[in-house]
Amino acid sequence: MVSERIPPRTSVFRHAGFRHYWTARFLGSFSAQIMGVSVGWQVYDITRDPFDLGMVGLTLFLPAFLLVLVTGAAADRFNRVMIMTGCVVGEGFCALALLIFTVAEQQSVVPIFCTLLALGTLRAFFGPAQQSLMPSLVPEDELPSAIAWGTSSWQIATVFGPVVGGLLYGVSAQVAYITAFVLLAVAAVMAVCVPRHVGVAIERPSMRSVVAGFHYIWKEKIVLGAISLDLFAMLLGGATALLPVYARDILVVGPWGLGLLRAAPGIGSILVAAFLLRHPVKDHAGVIMFACVALVGFFIAVFGASTEVWLSVVALGLMGGFDMVSVYVRQTLIQLWTPDAVRGRVNAVNMMFLGASNELGEFRAGISAWAFGTVPAVIIGGAATIGVSTLWWYWFPKLRRVRDLQRER
Repeated sequence: MVSERIPPRTSVFRHAGFRHYWTARFLGSFSAQIMGVSVGWQVYDITRDPFDLGMVGLTLFLPAFLLVLVTGAAADRFNRVMIMTGCVVGEGFCALALLIFTVAEQQSVVPIFCTLLALGTLRAFFGPAQQSLMPSLVPEDELPSAIAWGTSSWQIATVFGPVVGGLLYGVSAQVAYITAFVLLAVAAVMAVCVPRHVGVAIERPSMRSVVAGFHYIWKEKIVLGAISLDLFAMLLGGATALLPVYARDILVVGPWGLGLLRAAPGIGSILVAAFLLRHPVKDHAGVIMFACVALVGFFIAVFGASTEVWLSVVALGLMGGFDMVSVYVRQTLIQLWTPDAVRGRVNAVNMMFLGASNELGEFRAGISAWAFGTVPAVIIGGAATIGVSTLWWYWFPKLRRVRDLQRER
């Protein structure tokens, strides 16, 4: 009955801790989108080289890769709320640093990349802490709904953040960075209000405890398949870093158009998230996830070949919508199938792989565009994503056979 399904979808917001968490995550994500559009456009304005856009992604990813054993252990042993809050505050200082460089009219990208390295380090600690915190804020039976709402907070920011970022950058880069700083300040206040969660790992620090996240992922093939599918699919198919090239040189739409292109996947994602809240995946979850990843690759290729603004926006929107289904299934499986004692370390590995699929994927895109040209690089990346979905279908039959999103007891 419809009336019987409504409470599980909406009741997560009756928990004050989740409300504060959701707001902090939304504001932090919104500011990240503003900064992402601004930095990408600023770097390309200075160098006009797509290789440097790829370097932006690599710089943001490296700390998550190098510190993966530390960030996950920290999320399991220490107060996750304080880690989350401290990282948001640090990101605010990074926004101020970018503002200072802009006011000083720096014509070198070196200070920008140094700031991005600090930003990547903060996000490396932030990701495992905030991902691991969510299951402690709501009852387990409400976790799929909480994950959908949590993902929606990021997607809402992805929809409006790039548009706002493009408009603000069109006024001035200073206005964009000031806005990002203010949002991060409010996000820090919201994060402080989240109930404290003390680390649960009780073993003494050792190499075995530090690598426990990797060990659990390798042992649990459903989690391994879900994480690695996203890693390789988006590592090979990611094209976000090349959007400034499309906005400036291929579609010729300017900063506002860049914001629209970056917002399009989020628009598709949030529409699908709203659908999932009313009609959650109840059967054939594995099959649905694989099919959606393949469709993501298809629409990446369509976007790459498009020279029409409307078709590019539609393709990106459909790509984001199908990706949302994959994210919803994957994140629910990872959270429900992972014990809280190792959740921080597992999420650190997951966030590293997510960073690889996004930031390192952007580096791959920049290198490919530099070597083969922008349009061929994006089309080939979309085809590679379809190929990964096909291979994982055969390599992870247990993941393919997952029916619902509850772990067998």
